[in-house]
Amino acid sequence: MRLVSYNIRYATGTGPAFHLPVPGAGYLRSNRQVLDRITGFLAELDADIIGLIEVDTGSIRTGMVNQARHIADQLGHYSTYQCKYGEESLNHLLPIVRKQGNAFLAAPRVHGERFHYFDAGIKRLIIELELDDFVVFLVHLSLKFRHRHFQLRHLHELIRRQTKPVIVAGDFNTFWGDHEIYLFMQAAGLTSANTGGRPSYPSRWPRRELDFVLYGEGIEPLSFDIPLVQFSDHLPLVFDFEVRVPSGGRRKSMDSTAGVALG
Repeated sequence: MRLVSYNIRYATGTGPAFHLPVPGAGYLRSNRQVLDRITGFLAELDADIIGLIEVDTGSIRTGMVNQARHIADQLGHYSTYQCKYGEESLNHLLPIVRKQGNAFLAAPRVHGERFHYFDAGIKRLIIELELDDFVVFLVHLSLKFRHRHFQLRHLHELIRRQTKPVIVAGDFNTFWGDHEIYLFMQAAGLTSANTGGRPSYPSRWPRRELDFVLYGEGIEPLSFDIPLVQFSDHLPLVFDFEVRVPSGGRRKSMDSTAGVALG
């Protein structure tokens, strides 16, 4: 089984041009070539599940193109997505911003998703994807340290309710790396797939470990990689694993071409 977690920054690209004519101006314009490069790259990875952070679901920035659907259609996957702000947030009233979300892409189908919302922070969305043998949570945590810790507590409560093996992936915005989430990982019984603490941000000169794939008991890691591609300001995470099935202690092995049976 292969999982990819990738903050694509709305396919706005990276580099000096992103900050012209004023700092951050790139957020207002998407680049179809960048989107196509990201799509081609993801196709080469042949992942079973893809978690996309910072995806535009069809604003004027992209010419009304829903990036989650576009990528999913090209890959032959199904998609589920949602605005990343709280349901009562004023951001739902703002052009472009109200179309900023996170998404899961999966093959062969997606039905078993749930949307949760943190009580703190601006970016509040948690997407839960339940499969036959495990559950994946996709998150984009707050830039504020205090809010992140409230969010981690909320996430811990969701994990505690699960009876299946759990994976948590996404952009944690942890400027102190895994030291910041050490107690959360211990309490939730999670281990980082990135055993070497390799940085994922910024993509041109990686210095910070902001993105994580965390896994719990019942998930057996096979390999982990952070490809050095510069389609976004973040680098993607690629996690290959298998699931240990409780009955009879058997282990269910799946490779990246086997597809996903969603329950």
